Amino acid sequence: MDMSNNSLAKISVRGYGCVTAAGRSCQSAWQSLLLGRVNNKTLPTFFPAPCFYVDEGETSYQVLNSKREKPHNRTISLALQAIDEALAQAGLSLEELQGKRVGLALGTTVGSTFDDESYYRTWEEGKNPEPGPIHQHLDNNLAAYIQRFLGIHGPRIVITNACASGTDAIGMAKIWLEQGLCDIAIAGGADALSRIACNGFKSLRLISETSCQPFDAERQGLNLGEGAGIFVMEPYSAGKKAPLGFVRGYGVAGDAYHPTAPHPQGRGLQLAIASALKNARLDLNNISMINAHGTGTAVNDQAETQAIYQAGFSPSLPMVSTKGITGHTLGAAGGVEAVFTLMSLNEGHLPGTVGCHSPDPLFAFPIIPEGEERALLGRIGMSQSLAFGGSNSVLILEGGRI
Repeated sequence: MDMSNNSLAKISVRGYGCVTAAGRSCQSAWQSLLLGRVNNKTLPTFFPAPCFYVDEGETSYQVLNSKREKPHNRTISLALQAIDEALAQAGLSLEELQGKRVGLALGTTVGSTFDDESYYRTWEEGKNPEPGPIHQHLDNNLAAYIQRFLGIHGPRIVITNACASGTDAIGMAKIWLEQGLCDIAIAGGADALSRIACNGFKSLRLISETSCQPFDAERQGLNLGEGAGIFVMEPYSAGKKAPLGFVRGYGVAGDAYHPTAPHPQGRGLQLAIASALKNARLDLNNISMINAHGTGTAVNDQAETQAIYQAGFSPSLPMVSTKGITGHTLGAAGGVEAVFTLMSLNEGHLPGTVGCHSPDPLFAFPIIPEGEERALLGRIGMSQSLAFGGSNSVLILEGGRI
């Protein structure tokens, strides 16, 4: 889909927030990336393979501290933690959001739909479980709940496009702002781990029994994770404090190839990249880094590197995956990785791919392995997501103030 438009609005990022197993804030996650710190674990009663769980602990809100309501489920809780950090970084209080049109675009895969597993198990055993989980399930729409929780008004949407959901949510918010449908947008993705999702990936033989190794020659598959990544966005205004960055372009395209495998040459990804660059009014030479989808599965990593090569990027362009410290956070992945991309651009350097010790020599495009890093030669990067169903989504991001 061609996302080019006639709008000259420049969409800025005022704040970002991130919560993953790598850390419950952007800076703690960034430190994990710099140190190559892997915080996955196996909980046999949950799933017999490593997963990236967010450590339990009392949530300390900065902006949402006046709220007494306890979120219904873990996905909503993760989203609110990331939203709180993003609002705090943007210097926005809930009071300042009142009277404004605040768009809310959130990506997720299951949105805690499977949190009611214990209820249904009890029901199948012929017992009479309490109906509380059913009422929560009916009030489980991620955007509707959070819009009410924050007391904001404006367009809202939940995007469920598998692993590209968070990327698409940010792209949708960009379009809203360009078209004047809202004054501010809160956008990104959130997902909590569920046993049903884990076993679904296991049935496809995509799960690694050890820590995932994105782009490594010995990669065995992915580790699932949970978390949230959020941008607070608005049209750029020269009179305001310099933003943390900009969402310059968005593109999306389909492979039309296979329900769960990417096209071998990444046909849809190439089209999505071209669309995002056109939308950003940029070309290949403007890109200084790529944060790849990089799941650690054999077919994804092969197709993704092939697509980048065929798209025409220079082999000197640094490309990494950050899933070695977060796991694959499904609907949250696009939001989380957009945050990492913007942090890298603002820091001016790109740490290597945690878990990748020996990049596969069969790849058509080189990968920065763990233990290496590259100084970035520009301020513009690309974050990309490849989803089941053959959907490919790409964001072009520009760094802002450091």
